[in-house]
Amino acid sequence: MIWRSRTRTGKRGQAVVELALLLPVYMLLLLGMLEFGLAFDHLLSISYSTREGARVGAALTNGGGTLGCGSGQSLNAATVDPQIVAAVERILTSSGSIVNLQDVSQIRIYLATATGGETVGKVNVWTYSAGGGPVVDGSPLDFVASSSPWTACSRTNALPAASIGVSVVYTYRFSTPIGGILAIIGGSQSTSLPITDKTLMAMNPTK
Repeated sequence: MIWRSRTRTGKRGQAVVELALLLPVYMLLLLGMLEFGLAFDHLLSISYSTREGARVGAALTNGGGTLGCGSGQSLNAATVDPQIVAAVERILTSSGSIVNLQDVSQIRIYLATATGGETVGKVNVWTYSAGGGPVVDGSPLDFVASSSPWTACSRTNALPAASIGVSVVYTYRFSTPIGGILAIIGGSQSTSLPITDKTLMAMNPTK
C-alpha cells in the first residue's frame, strides 16, 4: 500500500516537472506564431507604402518641365519629395494598416545604384515629426526633411533613365511577451524588431 502511494506521488511530481520544463517551449511556439503573423502584417503595409512612394517618384521625376536646375527648368521640383512622402504616409495611415506611424524612424529617397544600393551623397532622409512637415493636399505631413542632398531638379528620365529608391525604416514592437519567454530559455530579451523595406523603380523615360 505504501509503495503504491509513493509511486503515484512520484509520477505526479514527474509530470509537474515535465510540464514546467515544456511550458516555456509551448508558449514560445504559440506566441512566436502569433507575433510572426502580426509582424508580417506590418511588413506588408510597409512594402506597399514603399512601392507607392517609388511609383510617385518615378512618375514625377524632376517635377515636370525642362530637365535641369537652371532658371525656368524643373518648375515643380520642390513638390516632388513631399508628394513621395505623402504617398508613403497615405498607405501607412490607411484603414487597413496597423503600422504605428511614430515608429517609422526614416523615409529615405535616393538615387539607386546598378546593384540597388544607395548612391553616396544622393540620399534624402525624412524623419517623423507629427504635423510638422510641408502641406500636401491641404494637410501637413508627419515627416520633415532632415537632409536633402539629392535635389529633384537633378533627376533625369532621359535614356538610360536613372532609378529612384524609396525605403522605410520601422521599429516593430512586440504585442506579446515573447521577449520574456526567450529570456527564460536563455535567449536575449527584446521588445522590438527593426524592419526595413525598399522599392526601386526606373524614372519614366523620355523618347
